[in-house]
Amino acid sequence: MADLLIKQPERALTAKQFQQLAEVPPELEWFANISSEKTRKAYQNDIRAFSQFVGIQHPAEFRIVTRSHVIAWRKALEANAFSDASIRRKLSALSSLFEYLCEHNAVTHNPVKGVKRPAANNNEGKTPALSNDQARQLLEKPPEDTLKGRRDRAVLATLLYHGLRRQELCNLRVKDYQRRSGVMMFHVHGKRKKERFVPVEAKTQRLIAEYLDIAGHGGELECALFRPVKNNATGILDKPLNPRSVYRDVVMFYAKKIGITLDTHGFCVHSLRATAATNALDHKADIAKVQEWLGHANVSTTRLYDKRHSRPEDSPSFKVEY
Repeated sequence: MADLLIKQPERALTAKQFQQLAEVPPELEWFANISSEKTRKAYQNDIRAFSQFVGIQHPAEFRIVTRSHVIAWRKALEANAFSDASIRRKLSALSSLFEYLCEHNAVTHNPVKGVKRPAANNNEGKTPALSNDQARQLLEKPPEDTLKGRRDRAVLATLLYHGLRRQELCNLRVKDYQRRSGVMMFHVHGKRKKERFVPVEAKTQRLIAEYLDIAGHGGELECALFRPVKNNATGILDKPLNPRSVYRDVVMFYAKKIGITLDTHGFCVHSLRATAATNALDHKADIAKVQEWLGHANVSTTRLYDKRHSRPEDSPSFKVEY
């Protein structure tokens, strides 16, 4: 046990050794069943890191991992100054793998169970939300006389009024913007292949109509709803917006122009989702409905956006007088 806590030289698995891990049916199926490519890569890196730490050379050695190995790894992560969130995610990845192995009778128990994880801050999310004034400025900043400006106004409205994730926005096709029961809706393809229908508010409908009228692909149902307006590399425009482009060329581009990034530290695309959720809750939207609207698996995640009991204007800071 003591030896495991000593910082060891990295024993990185070779590509061949890691491929051998994927060839074990239960592990292969577990990785394959993680629908999000981003999550899958993060979990693969976490499992690789654990394998390096305990010196696993063959997939079968996962069967002899004990709770002591897991505790030693957690302590090593703490010693290397990993954030609490990173440690929770790494332990969650390892636990998820062992749960899968248990279900397939590949191991007898999950050694991660009972291992204490860093406490999460369940009172308030860390992603900063915008004020109403900042949100309005951001929506109005893209120019109205260019194709890019029209598209960017529609993109920002889709994010700020409907709380979509960046990848969900990029995944939207023209046919996913459809009328159901007389109401225009986004057919959103979310995490873990979950689908939901989100009603589209009037201003966003107008902005999307203006964008599609100029872009000219409104009748191409299988086409991406939001497309690039130029492509210096290949010239191909018939493809979805890249999530990195949404971050760099839309959200951050206009946020910098109106000064949001100067003092709103940590501002990112997810801030627009946080803004939508916070605003809806502030205006008395039912939290269960907001959970469904955002596509959250658990209402505890939705509560991170609920600032109704911790509004800055109600702080005692503003009651102090000298």
